[in-house]
Amino acid sequence: MKEAMLYERLKDKEVRCQLCSHRCKIKPEKTGICGVRKNVDGTLYSLVYGRVIARHVDPIEKKPLFHFLPGSRSYSIATVGCNFRCDFCQNFEISQMPRDQGIIMGDTMSPEEIVAEAKEARAKTISYTYTEPTIYFELAYDCARLAVEEDIRNVFVSNGYMTKEALETIRPYLHAANIDLKGDDRFYRRHCGARQSPVLETLKNLKEMGIWLEVTTLLIPGENDSLDLVRELARFIKEELGPGTPWHLSRFYPRYHLTGLPPTEVEKLAAARQIALEMGLRYVYTGNVPGDPGEKTYCYACGRVIIDRFGFTITDYHLDEGRCSFCGAEIDGVWS
Repeated sequence: MKEAMLYERLKDKEVRCQLCSHRCKIKPEKTGICGVRKNVDGTLYSLVYGRVIARHVDPIEKKPLFHFLPGSRSYSIATVGCNFRCDFCQNFEISQMPRDQGIIMGDTMSPEEIVAEAKEARAKTISYTYTEPTIYFELAYDCARLAVEEDIRNVFVSNGYMTKEALETIRPYLHAANIDLKGDDRFYRRHCGARQSPVLETLKNLKEMGIWLEVTTLLIPGENDSLDLVRELARFIKEELGPGTPWHLSRFYPRYHLTGLPPTEVEKLAAARQIALEMGLRYVYTGNVPGDPGEKTYCYACGRVIIDRFGFTITDYHLDEGRCSFCGAEIDGVWS
C-alpha cells in the first residue's frame, strides 16, 4: 500500500478523500466508493499502487484520440476499480472487481518499469485507461513525471469526475484527455451513481488549462440517444469547449447489466453526427462501426477527407504541419 495523495484527516480518525467529486468521508478500516482507497487508522492508502491489471500497446486512435499524434503507439495501463458503477460498463470485469468480487488483483510493477516498457515499445504516450485513472492517481502521477523525462507524453481516458485539485496536481505532466460525457444529470444518477455537473466542470477546466481534449458519448438506445439530448450536449461542447473539440459518438453493445438492450442503430449514430455537425462542431466521429464514413477526418473548410481510417488504422493522410493539404485550413489538434 502507498499513502494516498489529496486527502484530509478528520476527527475520530476519519478522512475525507479529495481526489474525485464524490469526496468520500471514510471511516477507519473502510474504503471509498471506488473500493481501492482505504482508511487505515486515520491514514488513507491506495490499495492499487503498482498493481497493474491490464497493459497493452494500443494505437492512440483506440483511446479514442483522433487529433493527438495520429498513427502513434500508446502504452496503456490500468488497475482495478472505478468511482462510477455504470450498469453498461464495457470493462466491468476489472473496473467493478473490488465492488462485485471484493478482491484486488494485478501484476506488481513500479513506475520505473512501466515507463521502461513504454520506451521499449517506442510509444509516444502512456495512456491511463480501461478503468478510471483518477482512482489510481498516485501511480499515474509517478509514472507521468518519469515519462516526461523520457520525452513520453501522458493521456487520461476518464469519466471526468476528478476534482480540480487533482487536475491541477497532474496538470504539468498531462498532455491529452478523452473524457466521457455520458448524458444528462438524470442519466448519470440512474446509470452511473454520479452527477453530471462535476464532469462539465472538468471538461471546462481541461480546456482552460490547455490540455488537448476530446469527448466521447456512448449512445445507448432509449437511455441517452434522443436527438434533443444530442443537441444539448453539442451546444455545450461548442459554447464551452469550442467548435474544434472532437466529439466521438460511439455505438453501444449490450454489456454488464444492460444486456437486454439492442446495439445502437447505425442510422441513429449517423443522425446524431449530422445534428452535431449542423450545430457547428467541426469534427464529429462515429465509433465502434469499422468502415463507417464517420471514422474519417474531414476538413471543416473544404470538406475533403484529410485523414482516412478503417477502425483504428490510418489509410490515408493529407495534413501538412497541421494544415489541410488541399486548402491550407488549420486543423485543430496536436500533430507532432
